[in-house]
Amino acid sequence: MLELAGIAYVGAGVLGSALGMDKDAQKRLLRDAGVAVVKYFAIERADYHETPRLGAKLARKLGFPVFVKPNALGSSIGISKVKRAAELNAALDDAFQYDRKALIEASCEGREFECAVLGNDRPEASIPGEVLVKGAHEFYDYESKYVDPEGSATKIPADLPAAKAKKLRAMAVAAFKALSLRGMARVDFLASRDLREIYVNEVNTIPGFTSISMYPKLWEASGVPLSKLIDRLIELALEEHRERNSLKITYQPKPTEKPGK
Repeated sequence: MLELAGIAYVGAGVLGSALGMDKDAQKRLLRDAGVAVVKYFAIERADYHETPRLGAKLARKLGFPVFVKPNALGSSIGISKVKRAAELNAALDDAFQYDRKALIEASCEGREFECAVLGNDRPEASIPGEVLVKGAHEFYDYESKYVDPEGSATKIPADLPAAKAKKLRAMAVAAFKALSLRGMARVDFLASRDLREIYVNEVNTIPGFTSISMYPKLWEASGVPLSKLIDRLIELALEEHRERNSLKITYQPKPTEKPGK
C-alpha cells in the first residue's frame, strides 16, 4: 500500500517481508546462497492428516531431539522440543493450530547469538550479542522471553573469539542480501558449544525497539546510539524510495520505420 501510494517507509519491501515470515522459503533461499541452516523438513497439515506417521519418519532421519514449529509465526509460539517419537504428533498438532505448514528441525543446542544489520545495497552488521537461557527453561521459548523475568538474559558483546565474531557478522550480511532485505533486520544464530557449527536460525525483518530489545542495544554497543540509528533508518528509507522512483513504470515502444526509409 505504501509503495502504491508513493510513501517512503523503513524496512524490507514486499518480498523481503514475506520471506522474513515464511521460514521454509527463507531457509531454502539461505541454503541456496551458501548460508548454513540446520537440517529440517517441512510438512503440510493435509499430508500429516493423511499420513500421521509421516512426522515421526522425518524426525528419525534428523535424529532426536528435534524442534517442531509453525512455518510462519514469531515469538517462539507453537514451538516444541521433542525428545522421542511418541511426543511428535502432539507437537505437530500444536504447531498446526497456527499454520498449515510446520517445520521439523534438527537440534543444535549450545549457544544463541544475534546480529543487527543496517543498510540497503551495502549493509553492515553490528557486533554479535548472546542470548542466555536461564532457570528451568530448556530453550529460548515464549515463557523465557516474555513471562519469566529471570528466564533469559543478554550479553553484549558476546564472549566470542574475534574470528567467530567476524564470521557471524559476515553470515548476517549474507543472509540479509540473500533475502533481498532493506533497511534493517536482526539475524538470529544457533551454535554448538564449541562453535564448530554455526547456523542462521531465522531473520527478523521488524526487530523490536523496546527497552529490552537486542537490535538497538547491539547498535549502541557498536557505536550507533538510538537517536543516530533512527536517523539512519529514515535516511535509508528515503534512499530506497528514491531508487524505486527512478525506475520506469510505463513502457513506450519505439516507433517502427516505414518500408523504404
